[in-house]
Amino acid sequence: MTRLFHRGSILVGALLLIALPAAADPIKIGLLKTGGNGGIFVAQTFGYFTAEGLDAQLIYFEAALPIAVAAVSGDIDVGSTALVAGFYNLAAQGALRVIAAQSADVPGFQNNTVVASNRAYEAGLKSYRDLGNHSVAITTVGSSPQYSTVLLAEKYKIDLATIRFLPVQSFPNVATSVAGGAADAGVGPAASMLPIVQRGEGKLLGFAGDEVPYQLGAVFTTTKSADERGDLLNRFLRAYRHGTKDYHDAFTGPDEKRRDGPGTPAMLDILAKYLGQTPEQLKPGISYLDADARLDAKDVQHQIDWYKSQGLMKDDLKAGVLIDKRYATVLPGRE
Repeated sequence: MTRLFHRGSILVGALLLIALPAAADPIKIGLLKTGGNGGIFVAQTFGYFTAEGLDAQLIYFEAALPIAVAAVSGDIDVGSTALVAGFYNLAAQGALRVIAAQSADVPGFQNNTVVASNRAYEAGLKSYRDLGNHSVAITTVGSSPQYSTVLLAEKYKIDLATIRFLPVQSFPNVATSVAGGAADAGVGPAASMLPIVQRGEGKLLGFAGDEVPYQLGAVFTTTKSADERGDLLNRFLRAYRHGTKDYHDAFTGPDEKRRDGPGTPAMLDILAKYLGQTPEQLKPGISYLDADARLDAKDVQHQIDWYKSQGLMKDDLKAGVLIDKRYATVLPGRE
């Protein structure tokens, strides 16, 4: 009897081991609380990461550059944020590779948002053309808010030397600087900047993507991970692209123009959960995500060339090297 009992126990134990799911692989994702990370929020909410055997841990930051630094130091496995000079410098040293697109600044969607302080607005800062001879709060030198301002200055023939950039280190600080009047204007994601407009603490000048569209953000990892952790990264990307497709279809029509779809209310609820705002607050500030997370490589090269021309990069870098085509897909005609 005892022998039979032990045999039965062993059999039951073996069956239980077979039935138990394999432990999920942890993956740490560094990101900002912005709508541009909607694809990640969707993948987390709908269990797309879990379905790929991943335990996705979202690690939040308050500016883009620290995410790139965290990837190099090994504190995160994947980063998802705006492309900035500091990122390009690390990539030029061989440390980082882009594996997918994040958000883009395009007409009709709202990423980089330009807001004037009430005091400066009343004194005449009422449009992009008026940015000369004013201070603009940004996160860091070489950041996407600075790059967006530069593109606007180029379009409207404003002498960059007349714009005083105030690097205040984080998007909450950018918003506070504008609301408190410490800066004449500020540039940041809609999720950070629109609340001060909605509270009457600043005046909206516009969304940069309506005037100067460009590839704002990307998903990246270290070169070492790209070379050695292909299975993990491919599983991450399958889940991520599932999320970007859902997000895209909720807010974008077949012509790639901004349009609400049947999934819009549910998508706004997801964004509200992760961004800490109401759906009503978020609806005027929807970022654009390509359905398949494809990259505008030509624009990425333009950014690299500009940062290099301004002395913000030391080493040469080509978009064709930075964008790892073992994982990433490039938009047709934008190679």
